[in-house]
Amino acid sequence: MTNFNPPVELERIVNFIKNTIREYNFKGAVIGVSGGIDSAVVLALLVRALELGKVRALILPERDSSKNSIEDAKAVCKYFKVNYEIISITGVLRAMGVYRLFPPALFIPEKIKIDYAKRRWQRYPDPYVMDLKNEGDKLFLKGIAYYRAKHRARMCKLYFEAEKLGYCVVGTTNKTELALGLYVKWGDDSVDIEPIKHLYKTQVYELAKYLRVPEKIIQKPPTPDLVPGVTDEEAFGLTYPEIDEILMKLDSGEEINTEKARRVKELMKLAKYRELKSFGIEDEQTTR
Repeated sequence: MTNFNPPVELERIVNFIKNTIREYNFKGAVIGVSGGIDSAVVLALLVRALELGKVRALILPERDSSKNSIEDAKAVCKYFKVNYEIISITGVLRAMGVYRLFPPALFIPEKIKIDYAKRRWQRYPDPYVMDLKNEGDKLFLKGIAYYRAKHRARMCKLYFEAEKLGYCVVGTTNKTELALGLYVKWGDDSVDIEPIKHLYKTQVYELAKYLRVPEKIIQKPPTPDLVPGVTDEEAFGLTYPEIDEILMKLDSGEEINTEKARRVKELMKLAKYRELKSFGIEDEQTTR
């Protein structure tokens, strides 16, 4: 973290975006803007690398999306002067039967919904590990299918809109999320380019400050979109500074065996399952 140089990193990433788009003959870029810090930073990078008219921002809410997140996403797009379009994916999810798993709680205040969802999350001993392992009771597995379908529907919509224009789909996943498995297979990991996948989350925050991302977005607790009201750090059981300090030491070859380091190593090991794209007969011996 001490060696991170935002101006140098900014130039490096901007050049990467320019060169990649030119090399693969893309005409522009499409990005899904969520209202969180990662998509805000990547949007700011795209604005630095491309003409404004070649950056298309999509906000893709659905029935359960937080109104605050939609407003934050709109505010980020306006702040960086990028035209945006709001396209609901509710119809697609409804047609797939996703909402039949958890019917709407009509006329119930959002705070009560959040409290209920958090209590349901807390009934399990380690729900994030269960998620990585695809384990749990029937209710938990229904929840996994429920939230992952949303990420995959967004991916399909992003590619549909991008390919009509000859644009690339730009991802917003960072190195910490990749290491600990905080992404959905065939969802937010399925993109053409990942401008910040080499940056730890704490470095993303440093770059956000240098790019003058709105303070409200920087101060907003990151959420994994697993359960309303549950933050990334609650899911991990550790803060991002704690995680990144451990990851940096491990990446430098240092061996650490504290309780927190063991937690990070456990999540890293389980996250490796996300890298396995498919199995064939020839893989049978190596995957058992």
